[in-house]
Amino acid sequence: MSGSTVAFACSSRVVSSPFVLRELVWLMGLSFGAALSAQAQDVQVTAATSLREVVVSGSRSAQDPDELPMRIDVIGPQELESQQIHDIRDLAKDLPNVSVKRAPARFTLASGNTGRDGNAGFNIRGLDGNRVLLLEDGIRMPRSYVFSANAFGRDYFDIGLVKRVEVVRGPVSVLYGSDGVAGLVNFITYEPSDFLTNGKTFGGRAAVSASSDDNGVSVGTTLAGRASDTVEWLIGVNANRADALKNMGTNDAANTTRTTPNPETDRGTSLLGKLGVRPNANQKHVLTFEHVEKKADYKLLSAVAVAATAFTSTLGSTANTTMQRDRLTWDARYQLGATLADSLQTVLSYQSAGSREIATEDRNTAADRVRNTTYDEDTWQLGLQANKLLRSGDTAHKLTYGVDTTRASIQTLGTGVTPPAGETFPLKRFPDTTESSAALYLQDEAMLGDWSITPGLRLDRFKIDASQAGFGATAVSLSDSAVSPKLGVLYRATPQWSVFGNVASGFKAPNAGQVNAFFENVTQFYKTIPNPNLKPEKSQNFEIGARGRLDALTLDVAAFTGRFKDLIEDSVQVGGAGTAANPTVFQSINVGNARISGFEVKGNWDWGRVAGGQLTTPFNYGTARGKDSDTGKPLDSIDPAKIRAGVQYATNAWDLRLDLAHHAAKKQSDTNAALFVTPAATTLDLGGQWRIRKDLRLNATVANLTNKKYWNWSDVRNATAAQVLVIDAYSQPGRSVQVSLVADF
Repeated sequence: MSGSTVAFACSSRVVSSPFVLRELVWLMGLSFGAALSAQAQDVQVTAATSLREVVVSGSRSAQDPDELPMRIDVIGPQELESQQIHDIRDLAKDLPNVSVKRAPARFTLASGNTGRDGNAGFNIRGLDGNRVLLLEDGIRMPRSYVFSANAFGRDYFDIGLVKRVEVVRGPVSVLYGSDGVAGLVNFITYEPSDFLTNGKTFGGRAAVSASSDDNGVSVGTTLAGRASDTVEWLIGVNANRADALKNMGTNDAANTTRTTPNPETDRGTSLLGKLGVRPNANQKHVLTFEHVEKKADYKLLSAVAVAATAFTSTLGSTANTTMQRDRLTWDARYQLGATLADSLQTVLSYQSAGSREIATEDRNTAADRVRNTTYDEDTWQLGLQANKLLRSGDTAHKLTYGVDTTRASIQTLGTGVTPPAGETFPLKRFPDTTESSAALYLQDEAMLGDWSITPGLRLDRFKIDASQAGFGATAVSLSDSAVSPKLGVLYRATPQWSVFGNVASGFKAPNAGQVNAFFENVTQFYKTIPNPNLKPEKSQNFEIGARGRLDALTLDVAAFTGRFKDLIEDSVQVGGAGTAANPTVFQSINVGNARISGFEVKGNWDWGRVAGGQLTTPFNYGTARGKDSDTGKPLDSIDPAKIRAGVQYATNAWDLRLDLAHHAAKKQSDTNAALFVTPAATTLDLGGQWRIRKDLRLNATVANLTNKKYWNWSDVRNATAAQVLVIDAYSQPGRSVQVSLVADF
């Protein structure tokens, strides 16, 4: 059965959190106290003399992140390269209150899906799965789908094609609609202009990298050119190969007691092509094609029985997984200068994504089994967005409004050899489904002196239309609507300090696999049935924070509290007695309410020039707590607190960085009866970059310098008693080395 991404008990009310109230009071005092102190100092603002980065995810238009009333992280091209970020697991490593689950591949054909989804997806402030909206260039990425032994993850990305990543915390439904109750992660790919600087008509980049934690090797190149004053192009190609991610296990036994990784071979290829056309100075059209494909082959030694004492004992098992995504997007931008809009953006995108999981099982005397399961999403997305700047005296209004529509065809199919008792192949765990939505949104950023006040509102209408053809139960359809308001306030207390706050609502519509999940085991007398009465999940979030931009210090602090209602939990027992006459019935239902509160700090201290180089200390800290609002039981989806601090020394030719990460212990009292809790651990990473020439860079990192054995809570929070016996299999890699060489031309 599939598991809920958040563990909670049924509840009907929300209780206040003394923890967040203390943090909010402390933060408000810090913010305003620092602002008043800064007014009395003659401090210059470093940011004023440096090139400012811009983001698009916070307001759906390019904007300085310091002008947004929310917490947002940007991982730019320099960080992606120097920190050797190769996948979404690497991406989350340095972000407070953000993680990516990556359990070892210890799944079985029919009774467990551990690690089958690879890098499963993001957890932001204690919520994960499809509650985090994933975008690429503003286009929605496929959802995850988990049922029984099948688990389809969300890592459809190749970081080698990505220029920067933007992480927004808290509900984003006011601008993006369903799924962003926890936040969003937006991957922004490269443009031709990124390589055609200083008047160049041809340029590009080539890179090669290797890592010892998975014996991985990757190569890639990107070429860009300007054919004329109106036409430019880009093409990027990447390929990689790796083995299983290593751990600190030592038992190589070819059976269920094994703690070293199962033999695994991963392969990936990707292609990005862009064609940009500027017919005139007032419009630009970009056509994008992207292809990402990932494959993995497994020899599941950990599924083999220690002794073949039963006729169904597993003697051998193998599996392979394929993920593929193709995207074609037309993005057109017009400068209108009209009464209703200064600019207009139109986006039309088609995306076809599919995953296939095949597993074989050689059993003792029972019939051997094969499972071949697919999950496919084909999605059309259309968006029209207008921007208008209105001025009246000292007040300005920046209006953003538009229309979004999506239409997705979602299918799953299972075939194979020796089907489950009482079933025949082919079979569907949910019916072929068309999910569609339409939305109107409006946001007004009102600017008056040192204040910016940003209200927003979005109206969504969504529909799930299920087909009966080939489905073993009665298929149900549903439709509903949601209203998502938001209010953000930013106050620039001084040139060096600003404070902000926001209140936002979000929602997540139920998906096809939740509404119409179906499975029946006639020999064990249980079944899973559809639920036509599922309601959208809802969230309300309050956040307050402060930013400091001083000569020596860059500081971001934020405290938050969120209330979540009608959370959907999968495979909840709703009836039955487990007999032939009255089988146990499971269903996806709206079961509870929850509250999550927390605190985040991120910053950098510049010590100035030391022996000809620049010495800095980057740091961040994140902590959160979450409970069922009625029972008071903790939410297991909350990661333990983590603090990172480093020392970086940079010269014109090279830099060196030492990072310390302390993972707090997960206390038993902070879990809902977990069988294993992660102990505290402190790790060190040493990395650096040598700029051999202006256009040639060598990056090297030694991760887990002290070879510390530790576990990530996200990988073990649902560990069973059997998994606890082999818990070393879930540990993180020991000491490892990553090296990359990057050349610009």
